[in-house]
Order: sequence, then structure tokens, then C-alpha cells
Amino acid sequence: MNGLSALVEQSLGLDPFAQAVYVFRNRRADRIKLLGWDRNGYWLFLKRLEADRFAWPRGAAVATLSVEQLHWLLDGIDISAVQRHPPRHYQRAV
Repeated sequence: MNGLSALVEQSLGLDPFAQAVYVFRNRRADRIKLLGWDRNGYWLFLKRLEADRFAWPRGAAVATLSVEQLHWLLDGIDISAVQRHPPRHYQRAV
């Protein structure tokens, strides 16, 4: 946990004590760790896949995910392949 919190602070330039969950993946993409701060200490969640790989978001070095996207990632859904309907803005409902 200390090493991951140091990575958050020094490599990513983010606050390890923020109300956020930081997600890390190993090179083989079969393990994922979630690090979070909760008032008086860190908690660490580890998930190891036996036969599959996590579909890691492509593109940015640091990705911001919604809670829904995090659940998709943990369930093995490729977030970059999911497309929502485009937002629609109407002036009136006629």
C-alpha cells in the first residue's frame, strides 16, 4: 500500500488521500489493485483472474472512470468498445 500511495503522489502527481479510488494493473493484465483512503487508513482490493485478462482503457496514461465504468472493468467489459447514445438537447418538447 505504501508503494502504491507513493506512485499516486510522485508519479501521477495526485493526492493519495483524496476521495478517489486508484486502480493499478500488472503487465500481464491478470491482476488489478484498487487503492483508496478512508478517513484513518488505506484499504486495498486485489482481484486476480485465473484464465482471462482485464480490458484496460486505451489512450491516456491516467484515465478517469465513473463508478459504472469501474464495475465494467472489473467484470471484463472493454470500456473503449462501449458507446453511449449521443446527448440530445432540445429547446421544447413538441
